[in-house]
Amino acid sequence: MDKGVRIAIIGGGPAGLSAGMYLEQKGYENYVIYEKTDHVGGKCHSPHMNGKRYEMGAIMGVPSYYAVHDVEVFAGVSHADGPKLHRTYRLPNGKVDTRFDKKLFNLPHLLKLKSQIKKFGEILETKYKGYDICGHRGVSEGRYEGYAVTPGREPVSGVNPNLKDLALPFKKFVELNKVPLVQEIWVQPFTSFGYGYFDEIPAAYVLKYLDFQTMMNFVNVNLWTWKEGTQSIYEALNRKLKHPAVLNSKISKIVRGDKVTITVNGKEEVFDKLIITAPLQVGTINNPVAQGLDSYLDVTDKERELFSKIDYERYDTMAFITKEEAYPDASFYVVDNMTPETLGHGMVFYMRWANEPDQPLVSYVLRKHKNESESVEAYKARPELDYGKTQRTVLEDLDKLGIAPVKEDGKDKIVYEMQSYYFPHIFSEDYADGWYEKVEGMQGDNNTYYAGEIMSFGDMDETVEYSRDLVERFFN
Repeated sequence: MDKGVRIAIIGGGPAGLSAGMYLEQKGYENYVIYEKTDHVGGKCHSPHMNGKRYEMGAIMGVPSYYAVHDVEVFAGVSHADGPKLHRTYRLPNGKVDTRFDKKLFNLPHLLKLKSQIKKFGEILETKYKGYDICGHRGVSEGRYEGYAVTPGREPVSGVNPNLKDLALPFKKFVELNKVPLVQEIWVQPFTSFGYGYFDEIPAAYVLKYLDFQTMMNFVNVNLWTWKEGTQSIYEALNRKLKHPAVLNSKISKIVRGDKVTITVNGKEEVFDKLIITAPLQVGTINNPVAQGLDSYLDVTDKERELFSKIDYERYDTMAFITKEEAYPDASFYVVDNMTPETLGHGMVFYMRWANEPDQPLVSYVLRKHKNESESVEAYKARPELDYGKTQRTVLEDLDKLGIAPVKEDGKDKIVYEMQSYYFPHIFSEDYADGWYEKVEGMQGDNNTYYAGEIMSFGDMDETVEYSRDLVERFFN
């Protein structure tokens, strides 16, 4: 491809900014990144309070976040000075949960759990070889093609019919492989951080995010954090780019043909290529920060058919100040609230700064679940839990847990609330039917390329890695 082509990138989150970075490294410097908000970083959002930053979205990384490390190197950022994270467990009534303490709980159960985790690791590396590479192309056909999850990220490919099993919901997948207990561990960084429930989400998504080495890093609390928050990684990246993102860009129309014409803030701009990292879902999206792709793009019939199958998680975070004497010693999980039956209850309560009660705690809650027995159509037609009602439920949870917000002028001191367009995904039927192969087959049509969360997984490393994958495949 001609290195002088003019490229538009829609979205200034990790996927869009890293696309700009990888294009630069390939010699493509004629690009523009459009971001509709007044800041970059997307769901890597780290507001300030009392001289420090706390997290409303992404929190941490692990040593196997090789793509995030690309960004660190390019932008001159280090994770060496971030706060050290710890975790504890509580029951919904606030008492200590001892289920994972071998000194206090059921040692035979823990030994059985440990055995199944080891077996699961062996199964993934052998029976499901290729399960952990970036992206999903070929999986529903029993093959893999992409980059290995290694520091060198060498290109790999192969045929493995067993990969078709990854279309199953994760619950059925681990039951098929006779390791159901692993859900007790995988659920903690998955469901609690908004990625849905194991009876509804295809195993492919769970294992793109929590491949075995990443999961073991979580288990061993071998974590990366950044002193100025995850958003600072992408702020630094944006500053280093030759063409930083254009903020407050309101795109009202995109028309594609021999060229791509974008109307942004009332002015037409003409490009040769278009990379979309913003949500691909079409139609009305009941979310305050997302809009349907067809509200500004000349969506084709094929795009509409495929992108209408996308759904997302209704996942909310709320930062609040609790009493100094109630400020916990560490972040904690409430594992009993990570079930479909406890939908709408707080699942994890995150503390970024130890022993600093002037800094917020953050609660995390889900508001919709696809029941195993219902169709995708019935699920989409059914309303989600009401936002305000769910917030009241979480406030009741906080009271039971002993960390209720302090009162200010008679009201709970809520510092920040965040509703995001979270974890776009498809369900098992469409995954097995080759949704990803069909979308990947459209890459380049109408001078358009698709990246962002839906193309791999909705964590920052997978989105950045997919942007690298896209650039390596199509911009050589």
